[in-house]
Amino acid sequence: MDIENCLIIVDLDDKETGTGEKLEVHRKGLLHRAFSVFLFNGDSLLIQKRAAGKYHSAGLWANTCCSHPHAGETLAEAVSRRLFAECGIRDAEVTEAGCFVYRAVFADGLSEYEYDHVFVGEYDGSFVPDPGEIAELRYVKLEDLKREMLDHPERFTAWFFTALGIAERYRNLHAKDE
Repeated sequence: MDIENCLIIVDLDDKETGTGEKLEVHRKGLLHRAFSVFLFNGDSLLIQKRAAGKYHSAGLWANTCCSHPHAGETLAEAVSRRLFAECGIRDAEVTEAGCFVYRAVFADGLSEYEYDHVFVGEYDGSFVPDPGEIAELRYVKLEDLKREMLDHPERFTAWFFTALGIAERYRNLHAKDE
């Protein structure tokens, strides 16, 4: 099994219990480690529309970047690797804001059952989305985003709602520290 398609299977305490091939893990609905990155620029968030060719949640809006770490790779290394691969972003500093477990079953028989680590950062640099991963990448004001999420929740990925809440709470809590 090549490293690109190898996911880290975990328990509910995020302790590694093994590894598995990406598609098989999603077919069997096994709990695995993942991460979601939220890059803000003031009161705007950089969001992506997932490419049409994605094996699930294609064409839906999500956070800046999300993926899975490789076996033996730290979350920080994985976040950096995927921000560059998906978005062409090299220099974003992020901090882990929290984590959560979610499960979503899709019509094609695949499912996401993830222990998702949420990372937050501020970024005002350039980006170049990989068209194989991202159909569109844009900044949107949080106020406008929340209105769209209320009016059209079907346009967003299953994990986005919970992960955004964690990212926002973290930012609001730490804004008072600055």
